[in-house]
Amino acid sequence: MFSKFLAELSDDYKKLFETEIGYDVIIYAGEEPNVKEIHAHSNILIVRSQYFRAALSNEWAKKVNGKFILKKQNIKPHLFDIILRFIYYGDIELKNLQGPNVLNLLIAVDELNIHSLITYIQEYLVEHQIEFLRQNPTSILEIIYKHETFTDLWNFSLERICEEPKILFDSDNFINLKASLLEILLKRDDLNMDEIEIWDNLLKWCLAQHNMISDPTKWNKDDISKIERTLHKFIPSIRFYDIEPTEFFYKVYRYKEILPRDLIHDLLEFHIVPNKKPKTNIPPSRKQNLKLNLIIPNHNHLFASWIDKKDSSYYNKKNVPYDFKLLYRSSRDGFDARIFHRNCDNKGATIWIAKIEDSTNVIGGYNPLDWNGDGWKYTRNSFLFSFADWKNISNTTTKLSYINNNKSKNYAIYCDNNHGPHMGDLYCSNSNNWTYDGYLDYYPNLDIPKNIIIEDYEVYQVIKK
Repeated sequence: MFSKFLAELSDDYKKLFETEIGYDVIIYAGEEPNVKEIHAHSNILIVRSQYFRAALSNEWAKKVNGKFILKKQNIKPHLFDIILRFIYYGDIELKNLQGPNVLNLLIAVDELNIHSLITYIQEYLVEHQIEFLRQNPTSILEIIYKHETFTDLWNFSLERICEEPKILFDSDNFINLKASLLEILLKRDDLNMDEIEIWDNLLKWCLAQHNMISDPTKWNKDDISKIERTLHKFIPSIRFYDIEPTEFFYKVYRYKEILPRDLIHDLLEFHIVPNKKPKTNIPPSRKQNLKLNLIIPNHNHLFASWIDKKDSSYYNKKNVPYDFKLLYRSSRDGFDARIFHRNCDNKGATIWIAKIEDSTNVIGGYNPLDWNGDGWKYTRNSFLFSFADWKNISNTTTKLSYINNNKSKNYAIYCDNNHGPHMGDLYCSNSNNWTYDGYLDYYPNLDIPKNIIIEDYEVYQVIKK
């Protein structure tokens, strides 16, 4: 009965919002030429928002003919309408908004101090706008950094970037990243990059700030002084002792003029003197946190060759015609078929790879179609594969099986919201317990056990270069 009364109360406030009876607040939302006049009630705004409580109580707003006048040029009219609907009767609908508008809505509700919506919208962005967050890492990180209340989004973005640093470091806008944000990232122990790559990217960023070339033999004293000052605050965050001797010599030591002399001395001593221990007053190695993708560079030319059915002459490792973009990782996203489909549906061709628990064995497959839909899909070009040792592939330990077109091409790919990457004989349930029924002969001659416990699996979008 109580819930019925609440529903009636909500309906009444909805009618009040829509009819505007007795309004005493006029809000001009948006910028010219897209300004909209919105009417509201001061008592409701004051109760529901700390911002309006201050604005209307302390006379921030002018009063004309008994009505408060507010101008909110920085909030678009349709976003203000969404906010007011929530203020009046608790309704909030985000599914029709694109990622940038959802983020702008979050910024607006933060300004208006509507705390319950701040949490809700952050959760929505993390769950439903991952691609948007991924495509704009630099600008989004800088926006989040300005808002102390965006803690959930801040932690998510930092963890995501640390797990997949290339989404930031390989972006065109990386060199425009603010120094304070770069420093935060470089201090992280879980930044998932080889230390030499971190150093290379830091140097690229520093040189870009001064529009300088990377050849130190072409620098003058002023150039050296400028880059040294810019680099200074970042030096303690780089784990130089984790850089291999050859890379240290060619990529670090050649820049000795911009590095502290005692650091260069200690590193030379470490690399030259046998059994020399690193200094103790340095940050811990990131190596223990380094998460390797299951698809490693040695796989790329092989997968590309299988996709294009190059039976004998494989692609050269330096001439692979495809990029492989990580969409899903079970150790990060969970063994959840809903998240698998959310991340991987409507992405076109994908290749997936799964590591079998307590072994070096991996299995995987190629779906040239997509994962959205319901039921079996037909193709002549899908395949499954298995490696006895995923880091050391060879002809004797690698098995490949294209779909058996004589018998089972109609059972190549199975799509279901409760299944992972289910293909033919391989049944992928909504857990890490999978089954392979090889006797069905859909993908024959594979070295895969019948019952499989998956330690981790990843799905990559296959993108033609």
